[in-house]
Amino acid sequence: MTVLVRMLIGGAVGAAIGFAMYKFVGCKTGACPLTGNPFISMAIYGGIGAMLAAGK
Repeated sequence: MTVLVRMLIGGAVGAAIGFAMYKFVGCKTGACPLTGNPFISMAIYGGIGAMLAAGK
């Protein structure tokens, strides 16, 4: 499997985990930067997943 495919799969899994963190952990006050917004949460966790999958 090429590095690009691994990064795409890792990014998708990371984004799913990020959305789950937003949905189930969340932030009641809205002051939490990572779990207060689903788009930011998915982007951060997706990037982490892609980097971990690429091995960098």
